[in-house]
Amino acid sequence: MPPYGYIPHMKICVFGAGSIGCYVGGRLAATGADVTFIGRQRLVVEARQHGLHLTDWQGADLRVAPADIRFETSPDAVRSADLVLVTVKSAGTEEVARDLTQLLKPGAVVISFQNGIHNAEVIRSHNVGATVITGMVEFNVINRGQGAFHHGTEGGLDVQGHPALEPYEPVFEKAGLKLRQHTDMTGVMWAKLQLNLNNAINALAGIPLKEELSQRAFRRCIAMAQRELLRLLDAARIRPTRLKLPPSWIPTLLEVPDALFERLAGRMLAIDPLARSSMWEDLQAGRATEIDYLNGEVVKLAQSLGRTAPVNGRLVALVLEAEKGGKRDWTGEELLKELRRSVRPE
Repeated sequence: MPPYGYIPHMKICVFGAGSIGCYVGGRLAATGADVTFIGRQRLVVEARQHGLHLTDWQGADLRVAPADIRFETSPDAVRSADLVLVTVKSAGTEEVARDLTQLLKPGAVVISFQNGIHNAEVIRSHNVGATVITGMVEFNVINRGQGAFHHGTEGGLDVQGHPALEPYEPVFEKAGLKLRQHTDMTGVMWAKLQLNLNNAINALAGIPLKEELSQRAFRRCIAMAQRELLRLLDAARIRPTRLKLPPSWIPTLLEVPDALFERLAGRMLAIDPLARSSMWEDLQAGRATEIDYLNGEVVKLAQSLGRTAPVNGRLVALVLEAEKGGKRDWTGEELLKELRRSVRPE
């Protein structure tokens, strides 16, 4: 007799197959899951030519042959899915939600694995006729080209606990991507956003994450952005969850001298030497970034409390300027001076 929640011929669809979607969906497909990818034509051509090659910083090495990949550009491919993993950029969530409303079959499950705070809420607001679960990808993925995607930092997959996930847990575990279920995803999402405030700084620095985090001036920039967020979360009575360290400890740790940081923050520096933020990749490719859904969320939280967020507000402005051809490749000292000026105008 099949176990409770068993779904025969389970079908999974990755909606928005960029770096995260190709990596997560690719690992599922490489370990036997029935996966369909929906993405841009550029990646369809790449996947059909090269297949997928999935690696991680701990030595995992999996492949999906071109002949074994179902990669589509039309949202119609979601019609037969039992589980949909939404991995589009946050600006595309509304459009995806409208597609899901029209196409999802009854009883489907949707997990939003996106940056930002409110994407799952946006999807739910469209009454898509499915169980919509908040999720979070804690790690960074590097697109190395020709179908190669590398998981470059520590971290896993976090989701809001829900009984509808039961049939899918073994599939993710087999792929080496165990679903870590939480009762309070609000705290988890804000804790991840605290870490993601560095995405803008890394994009403006233009250097790999490990190199950036090895420089105290850049770490001080991150600490300023994080402290601003933590003060606002405290005022809003939101408690971010401990991920790698207690959230309030991280800014202090970031500010210690380089040699001491290297000794104390081994886990923070357990990063592939070539890893960079997805925001840097977007700037390099000439795409709009997710700055409004990361540092911009801090600005919105401040506004909701009748306060300001000058540090994160300045980072939003600098990234938007960079999108239009403005200054990039900031040194740590330059950026730190700029952020301090935003707090204490000259």
